[in-house]
Amino acid sequence: MPHIQLLSPRLANQIAAGEVVERPASVVKELVENALDAGACRVDIELEQGGVKLIRVRDDGSGIHEADLPLALSRHATSKILTLDDLEAVGTLGFRGEALASISSVSRLSLTSRTAEQEAASRVEVEGRDMDAKISPAAHPVGTTVEVRDLFFNTPARRKFLRTEKTEFNHVDECIRRQALSRFDAGFTLRHNQRVVQSLRPAESDIDKERRISALCGQQFIDNAVVIEAEASGLRLWGWVALPTFSRSQADLQYFFVNGRVIRDKLVAHAVRQAYRDVLYNNRHPAFVLYLEVDPATVDVNVHPTKHEVRFRDGRLVHDFIFRTLHRALADVRPDDHLRGAVAQSFGREPENVQSGVGQPPFQSQPGQGGIQPSPFSSGFGSSAPTPPQQEWKASDQMAFYNSLNSGGGVAVEPQADRFSTPPVATTPPQDGEEEPPLGYAIAQLHGIYILAQSRSGMIVVDMHAAHERITYERMKRALVEQDLKSQPLLVPVSLAVSQKEAALAESHGEELQQLGLQIERIGPETLAVRQIPALLRGADTEQLVRDVLADLIENGQSDRVEAVTHELLGTMACHGSVRANRQLTIPEMNSLLRDMEATERSGQCNHGRPTWTLVTLSELDKLFLRGR
Repeated sequence: MPHIQLLSPRLANQIAAGEVVERPASVVKELVENALDAGACRVDIELEQGGVKLIRVRDDGSGIHEADLPLALSRHATSKILTLDDLEAVGTLGFRGEALASISSVSRLSLTSRTAEQEAASRVEVEGRDMDAKISPAAHPVGTTVEVRDLFFNTPARRKFLRTEKTEFNHVDECIRRQALSRFDAGFTLRHNQRVVQSLRPAESDIDKERRISALCGQQFIDNAVVIEAEASGLRLWGWVALPTFSRSQADLQYFFVNGRVIRDKLVAHAVRQAYRDVLYNNRHPAFVLYLEVDPATVDVNVHPTKHEVRFRDGRLVHDFIFRTLHRALADVRPDDHLRGAVAQSFGREPENVQSGVGQPPFQSQPGQGGIQPSPFSSGFGSSAPTPPQQEWKASDQMAFYNSLNSGGGVAVEPQADRFSTPPVATTPPQDGEEEPPLGYAIAQLHGIYILAQSRSGMIVVDMHAAHERITYERMKRALVEQDLKSQPLLVPVSLAVSQKEAALAESHGEELQQLGLQIERIGPETLAVRQIPALLRGADTEQLVRDVLADLIENGQSDRVEAVTHELLGTMACHGSVRANRQLTIPEMNSLLRDMEATERSGQCNHGRPTWTLVTLSELDKLFLRGR
């Protein structure tokens, strides 16, 4: 066994570089973060050969004093923290003091800087082999320029793992995209092989911010985005979330920032998935650009070498705040929000009185907001005993419906003609100057499946079963909330063999599980007994349900499994209770359904995430018939 030896500074820096410097994008990230921490209003990035041959980052920040230049390239040297108290409330992007030392150990690095108090600038140069800093005078404006040449020239093993020039540049481009989204007050320029790829001016106004979002995330994203802003319990969440119809096949348009730092966090990802759970189609991913502002003392950013992960002091509070805000924002999306994006994406003529999604008022988190109003249409379908017009679906009706399903008696979805009645509903388009509903007015029914409606925007096609399914589902959820979740004792308790960790978890979270309708008792070191379950789930797999709940508690500290299974059951009930295909509707019935969709939360998607309606704009119709050419 060899004797313990102290590593040389060069080898220690190269080991640290293995954590910090993975590829050229890692170097760009660290240098740009240093520039932003120095108060830069303008950051210019220049690359050659994807960043392998040259990375040059110039800023107009405060600069580095000549006496501090050699120290800036030393390990664990930084101006951003001094004591443990500073580390517990980090307010800067970089603070470890390892970036420049690690980069210089695997490249040829030169740093030129000048402060406002100095008459001339200075340059320090370091090569990876001997790490000796050489200082010389230079010409440079106030600010700093860092040049990194021949990355990994002295560590060929690391250079061998680099990808093609295009791939490495794409990683740098994504890095700059994140930095530009995090700091609207700074301008960015990105050049690759003498060609300008990005040129972004500082964005101060809301319109300028939306233009930057459009440039970085695409015009379609901003056309289909809802602006949100909410504050509670010392937390502030603002940004843009895309409508569920603008979903992605990959999670490639998801940006979340905590105090200006881009992160990837399991807790945040879970909260977002929960908020979109009812409205996204299978295996689709939401798109969002969100900013969370918290007290720096309540978040630990020193948990990952690349600072991509954070740890919140009160993760439960943060999770619930993000979930509630996004859930409420998505629930308040109405057909006119979808129409803004659809019309903005169409080419040619645009209908009057329809504005684009840019600049729409932000969602404000307010208590008691977003209630569902009853409509005459729901009185005709969805229950074996239809309620009179203008009445809510009672919890007793919902339970009767559920019992009828369990008894195998079926559901009467075809009401008697004399029991269906609606108040007078306008069926003709309004005259000039009159206000028109977002979904317009029904004009016909197609193949007994689709409703055709006419509006100033164009032609709207509605899947009547999917639309009524969402309406019925939302009413049943509301009825369930009003009557509370009832528990049902089991005649024979279900015994589960679990680990000691799961058993202890079930014992310590007994009250929380009771609120979910589950009464679980620990009867042995590794044995649990389930004595009560929610009444609605009496036909579910009790053992699997409890195991899933415990798994959620271990992973996220909380569980929404019971709610998810309950909503899945309600969705099935709503599907059976909704109007079926080939049911002939009258014009007043169709218009009642359209008005109900406009007042119902999440009416743009059915319970399975499929769209309930679509718009064919006038410009798209003109293209089909070559009008205006």
